[in-house]
Amino acid sequence: MNDATPPSAGPLAGLRVLELGSFIAGPFASQLMGDLGAEVIKVEPPGVGDPMRGWGVTVEGHSLWWPAIARNKQSVAIDLRTDRGREIVRDLAAHCDVIVENFKPGTLAKWGLGYDVLGAANPALVLVHVSGFGQDGPRAHEPGFGAIGEAMGGIRHTTGDADRPPARAGISLGDALAALFAVIGTLAAVHEREGSGRGQEVDVAIYEAVLALMESTVADSELAGVVRGRTGGYLPGVAPSNAYPTADGRDVVIAANADAVFARLVAAMDRPDLNAPYATHAARAADQMTLDGQVAAWTATLSADEILERMDAYSIPAGLINTAPDIAADSHIAARDMILRLAAGFERAVPMAGIVPKLSRTPGAVRSVGPALGEHTDSVVRDLLGLDDDAVDALRAAGVIA
Repeated sequence: MNDATPPSAGPLAGLRVLELGSFIAGPFASQLMGDLGAEVIKVEPPGVGDPMRGWGVTVEGHSLWWPAIARNKQSVAIDLRTDRGREIVRDLAAHCDVIVENFKPGTLAKWGLGYDVLGAANPALVLVHVSGFGQDGPRAHEPGFGAIGEAMGGIRHTTGDADRPPARAGISLGDALAALFAVIGTLAAVHEREGSGRGQEVDVAIYEAVLALMESTVADSELAGVVRGRTGGYLPGVAPSNAYPTADGRDVVIAANADAVFARLVAAMDRPDLNAPYATHAARAADQMTLDGQVAAWTATLSADEILERMDAYSIPAGLINTAPDIAADSHIAARDMILRLAAGFERAVPMAGIVPKLSRTPGAVRSVGPALGEHTDSVVRDLLGLDDDAVDALRAAGVIA
């Protein structure tokens, strides 16, 4: 796929989202809704724009991340530091279904853009807040990035090896989780609005998005005295389920921890002697390290392709630990259209993740890649606010828009 898909009606077509804020957590939520057909209007500060324009790996000063995280969005450059700029945003909010913002709590209210103001003018408005600690509570006033949410929510404590300090996942996990919950909250509020006719506020804290994924860790501690810690590539008591080496230097994850699946693994390994001592979940858990060693010794004698073929033949869940080049070359990933290569102003097309989830009748699509700063300012203020050329020129001359 070398060009963005022409406009089409995705499942969220007709939903207009105004994006305020920057970086990842809020903008990723808007990107996901844009992928599914929502109209997304992104407000950026004139001159500099969202810092994501220069984040990550860059080519000639331009981020390779920007075409993806800002895809399906219109860029409107408005100076929110000015009274007139904030007035324009209030006017835009009256024409929108949803606002997504990730400023520090209290910032919108300080600017006269709180829900008491915006909701009075547009009672059906859904205002989605994404912040480090939520909109209330003793730490609500503090700034909070994804890394802090990962620490406070507990996932950093359980990530890495036991004999080393807590590790991070290598991606902006906390921000991404918050964005996902922001989309869930948005869609829930929009669905409820169909009956009540009223909007509401959606409050997503990054640390809470992380905490929501922490399974029974708090109950384990409080009721059984078990504090789950760092265990590297395996979970205690779940075996065999780990990354195992191959003869050609790859690593393959095999998950054969269910009794029936383990019996098939034993057959695939031609190791019937392992069946009796490890037939039950409890037996495998009691001798987990020894069993993992037996599996690793076997996988090390075969290539990655040979192992995957054997696992497929015996219906055992398995998969390679992929690098980015592996992902780009994977035939299954390609068949599912999960790497899109789109023209984005670079010499070569920019690869980016495809649409998730996939809908059979009204699928999402990438209709445009990340826009230039202020690319849609004039069209948005003219079409939505009805400003004429003279009014637009005056705002630009005053530095309110760009």
